[in-house]
Amino acid sequence: MATGEWLADRFEEHRAHLRTVAYRMLGSASEAEDAVQETWIRLGRSDVSDVASLRRWLTTVVARVCLDMLRARTSRREDPLDVHLPDPIITRGNWDPESEAMLADSVGLALLIVLDALEPAERLAFVLHDVFGMTFDEIAPIVDRSPAAARQLASRARRRVQSKAPNPDRDLRQQRHVVEAFLTAVRDGNFAGLVAVLDPDIVLRADGGALAGASRVVRGAEAVAGQAAAFSKVGLSEQIVLVNGSVGLLERRSDGRLFAVIGFTIANGRIAEMNILADPERLRRLDLSALSE
Repeated sequence: MATGEWLADRFEEHRAHLRTVAYRMLGSASEAEDAVQETWIRLGRSDVSDVASLRRWLTTVVARVCLDMLRARTSRREDPLDVHLPDPIITRGNWDPESEAMLADSVGLALLIVLDALEPAERLAFVLHDVFGMTFDEIAPIVDRSPAAARQLASRARRRVQSKAPNPDRDLRQQRHVVEAFLTAVRDGNFAGLVAVLDPDIVLRADGGALAGASRVVRGAEAVAGQAAAFSKVGLSEQIVLVNGSVGLLERRSDGRLFAVIGFTIANGRIAEMNILADPERLRRLDLSALSE
C-alpha cells in the first residue's frame, strides 16, 4: 500500500487540475476548494496501489463529490429567479500573445451561468467529456447511467450551451478597445455612444447578494445604457483586469474598497453580456493576489 508521504506528493501534483475540474463543475472557488479537500480525505481512506492512472481516479472522485454538492444545492434552492453569479477569477491583463494563448481555455462567466442552469448530471457529463476528455464509459458510473445515457446527457447539455452561451471574441486587445469605448461613453454621458457599443440583445446581470434592490437582470441595449449612465454617477474608480480570461473591471470606492467586479462578454465587436458582482460579503472573499504578482 502506498505511503502517506507518497500519496501527499502525488496529490499535490494533481491539486491544480482537481481545483480546475471542481470550479468548472461548481462555479464557486470556495466550494471547489472544499471538493478538493474531500477528495484528499477519500484518497487517504483508499488503497490505490493497483490504480493505473491516479489522475483519472482523482478526477472521478472529485467529480462524484461535486455531483453530490450540485444535487444538494439544487434541493435547497428556494427561488430559481434569484440572480446568483459564479465566483469570478481575477487576474492581471498583460495584453500579449502569450497571455492570450494561456487564457484561451479559460471558462468565462457567461458559460458558467449557462452551466448553472443545467441539471447536475448534465453538467457533469458535459464538463467531464467536452472539457476534460473523459470517455462516456468513465462518466457513466459517476452519474449512475449507461454510457449511452451519459452520452445523451452531454449532448443535451451541449445543445443548451451552444444555444445560450455567446461565442466570445478572443482577441484581448480588441476586447479592451471595446471596454474602453464603453467607459469613455459612460464618462462623457454619451447615451448614443453607449448604445452603439452594446449588442442590441445584451443581457446585464447584477448580483448584489443581500443588498436590497441590487440584484437584477436587464435586457436590451437602451435599457442597459440607462443603467450604465446611472451607475456612472456613483463616483467610482475603474481598474481594467481579466475576469475569467476576458477583459473586465474592478470598481472601487474613493477609500479603495471594492464596490463591484464586472465581467464583459464581447461578441462581434460589441458587449453581449455584462455580469456584475456587487455582493459585499462575496467581494471581501475574492482572491486578488494575482494582481500584485
